[in-house]
Amino acid sequence: MTKKMSISTSKTSLVLLLCQIISALDVPLDSKLLEELSQPPTITQQSPKDYIVDPRENIVIQCEAKGKPPPSFSWTRNGTHFDIDKDAQVTMKPNSGTLVINIMNGGKAEAYEGVYQCTARNERGAAISNNIVVRPSRSPLWTKEKLEPNHVREGDSLVLHCRPPVGLPPPIIFWMDNAFQRLPQSERVSQGLNGDLYFSNVQPEDTREDYICYARFNHTQTIQQKQPISVKVFSMDSLNDTIAANLSDTDIFGAKPVTERQPVLLTPTGSTSTKVELRGNVLLLECIAAGLPTPVIRWIKEGGELPANRTFFENFKKTLKIIDVSEADSGNYKCIARNALGSVHHVISVTVKAAPYWITAPRNLVLSPGEDGTLICRANGNPKPSISWLANGVPIAIAPEDPSRKVDGDTIIFSHVQERSSAVYQCNASNEYGYLLANAFVNVLAEPPRILTPANKLYQVIADSPALLDCAYFGSPKPEIEWFKGVKGSILRGNEYVFHDNGTLEIPVAQKNNAGTYTCVARNELGKIQNEVQLEIKDPTMIIKQPEYKVIQRYGQVSFECIIKHDSTLLPTVTWLKDNDELPDDERFLVGKDNLTIMNVTDKDDGTYTCIVNTTLDSVSASAVLTVVARPNPPFDLELTGQLERSIDLSWLPGDENNSPITSFVIEFEDALHEPGVWRYQTEVPGSQTTAQLKLSPYVNYSFRVIAVNRIGRSQPSEPSEQYLTKSASPDENPANVQGIGSEPDNLVITWEPLKGFQSNGPGLQYKVSWRQKDVDDEWTSVIVANVSKYIVSGTPTFVPYEVKVQALNDLGYAPEPSEVIGHSGEDLPMVAPGNVQVHVINSTLAKVHWDPVPLKSVRGHLQGYKVYYWKVQSLSRRSRRHVEKKILTFRGNKTFGMLPGLEPYSSYKLNVRVVNGKGEGPASPDKVFKTPEGVPSSPSFLKITNPTLDSLTLEWGSPTHPNGVLTSYTLKFQPINNTHELGPLVEIRIPANESSLILKNLNYSTRYKFYFNAQTSVGSGSQITEEAVTIMDEAGILRPAVGAGKAMASRQVDIATQGWFIGLMCAVALLILILLIVCFIRRNKGGKYPVKEKEDAHADPEIQPMKEDDGTFGEYSDAEDHKPLKKGSRTPSDRTVKKEDSDDSLVDYGEGVNGQFNEDGSFIGQYSGKKEKEPAEGNESSEAPSPVNAMNSFV
Repeated sequence: MTKKMSISTSKTSLVLLLCQIISALDVPLDSKLLEELSQPPTITQQSPKDYIVDPRENIVIQCEAKGKPPPSFSWTRNGTHFDIDKDAQVTMKPNSGTLVINIMNGGKAEAYEGVYQCTARNERGAAISNNIVVRPSRSPLWTKEKLEPNHVREGDSLVLHCRPPVGLPPPIIFWMDNAFQRLPQSERVSQGLNGDLYFSNVQPEDTREDYICYARFNHTQTIQQKQPISVKVFSMDSLNDTIAANLSDTDIFGAKPVTERQPVLLTPTGSTSTKVELRGNVLLLECIAAGLPTPVIRWIKEGGELPANRTFFENFKKTLKIIDVSEADSGNYKCIARNALGSVHHVISVTVKAAPYWITAPRNLVLSPGEDGTLICRANGNPKPSISWLANGVPIAIAPEDPSRKVDGDTIIFSHVQERSSAVYQCNASNEYGYLLANAFVNVLAEPPRILTPANKLYQVIADSPALLDCAYFGSPKPEIEWFKGVKGSILRGNEYVFHDNGTLEIPVAQKNNAGTYTCVARNELGKIQNEVQLEIKDPTMIIKQPEYKVIQRYGQVSFECIIKHDSTLLPTVTWLKDNDELPDDERFLVGKDNLTIMNVTDKDDGTYTCIVNTTLDSVSASAVLTVVARPNPPFDLELTGQLERSIDLSWLPGDENNSPITSFVIEFEDALHEPGVWRYQTEVPGSQTTAQLKLSPYVNYSFRVIAVNRIGRSQPSEPSEQYLTKSASPDENPANVQGIGSEPDNLVITWEPLKGFQSNGPGLQYKVSWRQKDVDDEWTSVIVANVSKYIVSGTPTFVPYEVKVQALNDLGYAPEPSEVIGHSGEDLPMVAPGNVQVHVINSTLAKVHWDPVPLKSVRGHLQGYKVYYWKVQSLSRRSRRHVEKKILTFRGNKTFGMLPGLEPYSSYKLNVRVVNGKGEGPASPDKVFKTPEGVPSSPSFLKITNPTLDSLTLEWGSPTHPNGVLTSYTLKFQPINNTHELGPLVEIRIPANESSLILKNLNYSTRYKFYFNAQTSVGSGSQITEEAVTIMDEAGILRPAVGAGKAMASRQVDIATQGWFIGLMCAVALLILILLIVCFIRRNKGGKYPVKEKEDAHADPEIQPMKEDDGTFGEYSDAEDHKPLKKGSRTPSDRTVKKEDSDDSLVDYGEGVNGQFNEDGSFIGQYSGKKEKEPAEGNESSEAPSPVNAMNSFV
C-alpha cells in the first residue's frame, strides 16, 4: 500500500477537532445554542489508521460525527463506494456512521480486509475520516522442521534460533522449559531482539533437552510453541573419549583443551551497520558477543553524549534503549565488547526520519457574512511533507468554484464570505513515512445577539476579591458588549473595571459599595438584547486564633485551637487534616466546635495538623506542627574494649531520642562480687559522646549499663555489658568521717564511715584504729578490727583532746597513711555557776541582764552558752499571790549579757543564770530580784451606753484587764454624727479612776453620738474603746436603735435613778457585793482562786497568748495573762515591738529557747523555751480585789 495520500477522495482522511474556533466569532459550547445554530459536520470519533481486528469477533469500524442538521454517512472501500445495503453481513448503527461486520454468524474476516473511509455530510459540507486499513490478526503455527541435537564443546559459543512464524501483529518471544519455567538469563546467556537465544560460552550445566521457544500473539490471546531443542555440552575428558570411539581425526571436534578466547560479535555481524528510526519512536540497538571469559558490553555515541534521562540499558547492557528519539539523536553509536583477552566493537549508524507532524493544524472558522478569514495548514517531517487541500472531500482543484476562496500553498484565504461559502476543508500532509489529515470547516452565520447567561443570576464574592460577572453571548456579526450598574445607570468605564472579550465584567477588588444590580447589553446590526445580574459582597472568612506549635509528652493531652470569624450569611465547615490527609479513625481524636483535642498522645500522632475552614465562597487554613516527645529509648550494643587494671573503654549506640535531643548519658556499674543487683553511679558524659574511658577499682567484678537523658527524663537502662573482673590490690583510701567523741565522762568513742565493698580492693578488709592524748608525749595505741565502724576507748580523763586516725588494710597490704583528727573524751556537767549577775531595767517591758563568765576548766566540756531563767514574782498593782511559770532564754557561746523582752509592766521578777555544755546545765546563780516600772493600761474591759432619753445617755464601763500600773483617771471624748455621717465638734471629759459610770446630760434629742473611752496611768493613756448611741426622739417619736442600748423606748421616760425605791434597792445590792468582795479578798490571800479569776483565765486576750516554742518568735510565756505587749509612752504600737527609743540593744542581745540554735557570733536566733517551772508568786494583777470605796463608787 502506498504511504503517500493522493488527492483523490479515497486517499484522504480527517483528524477530529472539537469545535476549535479562532476567527472573529467564538461559538460558546452552550448545548442549547449549538442545537439552534447551523454547523457543518465534524468527525468526533473514528477507528485507528492501522486497524487490526480479531478474526473471531465482529468487526466494528467507528465513525461518529456531529453537525446541524445531523449529518448522513457513507463509506468507501478500497477507493470505491461501499454499498452496505447489498451485504447482509454489514450494518450501520442508527444515527451513526459506525459499521458492524458480522463475522460470528458465518462471515470471514479475511473477506473484509481493505482500506475504508467514512464521509459525514449535511447541507453545509462534508467531513471525511482517515483511511482506515482493516486487517485481521494472524497467529500461524510453526512449520514442521527436524531439529538436530546441538553437540557443543565446553567454552564455545552457541545460538539457538527461534524463527517464529510471521504473525499480525508480530508475536512476543520467550524461552521456557517443559515445566513452563522461564530459562534463566545472564550476561553469558541472553535472548536477542529477534528472539534467538545466545550463549557467549557454554558450560556443562547448559546441557538439557527442553530449550523451547514460545510465541505469544496478544491480539488473539494465543501462544504457539516450537519443538524442543536439545543441547549437549561436552567437557574435555568426555570429549576425548568420544573422539577416540566415534570420530575421525578430520572431524570438527578436536582434543584441544578449553582455552580462553577474546570477544567475537554474534550480532550484529561485521564492523558497521545502519539503522533508521522514526521520530518519537523508541530506538533499540543490540550487541551480543561470544568469548571466554564472558565479555562485558559498553556503549558510546561518537562525537557526543548519550541523551540523559532518555537512555536505558537492558538485557545486561547488551541492548541500548533511547526513548522519544528526535533528529538530534542521529549519529554513530559504538558498542564495545571486552574481556581479559581483548575487545571488539561495532558501529551502528542511526538515521532518524520523521513522518509528518503538525506545526499549525487548520482550525474551524465561524464568520459573519462579508468577513475575511484564513485556514492555515503547516506540517513538518523528514523528508518534508507535501501539502494538499480538499473541499468537502473533493480535491480543491476540481471542487465547485467559490469566488471568496483563494489557495496559497498551505493557506486558504477567504474574503467577503457569504452564507454559501460554508464548507468543510481537508488538509493532507504526507511523505514516504506517513500522512496527516485534518478537517476544518468554514461556517458563515448571520445571527442576532443572544445572551446565554441566565437572567438575574446571583453572584456572591468575598470582599477584596475579584468579582467576575458573566455575560456569555453569541451573535453574527460579533456583538458589542456594554455594562451598566443599576437599571438606569451610566455605562461603566475606567480603571476600576476590566472588560473581557467574552463579555465578562471583572471588578479586580470588590468592595461593599460594589454590591448591586448590573446590566449587560449586547448589540449588533441584527438586534440588541440585555440581561441583569446581581452582585453581593460577603465578609471574608478569617481564622482569628490559629493552631500553634505544640510539644507534648507521650501519653499526654494536647489541643489545637481554630477560632474563626465569618460572614453571618455563610455557613462555614471546619475540617481538620493530619499531614494533608484525613484524621485517623481513632476515638482519641475529639473535634470540637473550635478545637481539636488529642487524648493519650502516641508517637504516631506526630505531624502537621491543618484546620481548613470552607464556605461556599472562600476557604482559609492554618497549620501547626505537633511534636511528640518522650524519654529516649535505652542505648544498646554496649561494648568493652581497651581493658587495663585501672581503666576500660565503654562504647554504645544511642536509642531513638524521641524528638528531644539527648543531653547526656549516665553510666552506672554493678559489682557482682560485693553488691550483686545494686547499680551505682559511675560517671556522666555529654549527649554527643558515645564512648567513655572509665576508671576502675581493684577486686571488683564490673558490669556497666548506660542511661540516656533528655529534657523529658531518663531512659530505661540499657542491657548490662559483659562482666570484667579487676585484680586485687591494697586499699587506695582510708575511711572517711573519722570522729572521736566521748559518750561518757571516762571514755572516747572513735567512729568512721566504713569502706564500700568495691573500695576494699581485695579480700580481708580490716581497720587499724589508733589514738593518743594530744599535747602529751604518749605513744600511739592501736587495735585492728573488722566488720565494725566504731571503737570505744575506756578509762580516759574527762574532756581531754585526743589525736585519732583509722587506716584500712586487706590481705595485700595497708592503705596510705591516714590523716589525724582531733577528738575529745566525754563531757561532764559544769561545776560553777556564773557570778556577779546584774539586771538593768530599760523600760516597762524590757530588761538587760549581765553576768561574769565561768572559768573554762569548770565547764568540763564544749561551752554551748548560758541560760537565763526568769519568772514574775508579783504584780505591784495587785497584791494576790499565784503560781507562775519560769521562762528560759538561751544565749549562745561565751556571751555575758542578754535582753529579756516581753516583761509585764509594774511587776516584780526573779532570775538566775546557768552555764550549758554538751552534757547539760551547771548550777544556778543566786536569784536576782528586779522590778519593772508602770506602763500604759490596756483598754477598758467594756463600755455600755444605757437609758437613752431626749437629752441624756448613761455610760457604764469596766476597768482595764491589764492596768499595768496605778490608774489615775479615765478620759471620755464624744462628738455628734449627722445624717451624712459627718462628725461634729469633739468634747472631752476627765473622769476619776474610781468611777465606773457616768450620766451625760444636755445632749441633743434624736442625735447619734460617737464615744471614745480610755484609761490613764502616770505613764500615759492606754488604747481606747469606742461606741455609738442615739438619744430618743420627742414624746411622740420612737427610739431609734442604738448600739448596746437594748430595746428602743417609745416615749419620754421618768428617770428611775431619782426614785426612792430604786435608791434603796441599789444600796442593798451594793452592801451585798461589798460583803462578797471582802470574803473573796480574804480567801485569795490564803491561796484560793476566786471565780472572777477563773473567768479571766477562760477568756484571755488572744493578742497576748503565749508564743509557741517552735514558732520562731521571741519566746514562750508560761501564762498568757501575766504578760503584756510592749508599750511606749501613752500609745501602744500596732506591731507590739520595742521602739528604738526604748532600747539601743539589737536582737543579738536576746536569748533563745532550749531548742534554739547558736550562730557563730553568739547572737539570738531561737525562741523562748518550752521548759516551765511553777513557783509561788507574791501577787498577780488579776488577783487584786477592789477596795470597798471603789466598789461603792462604781454604783454612783
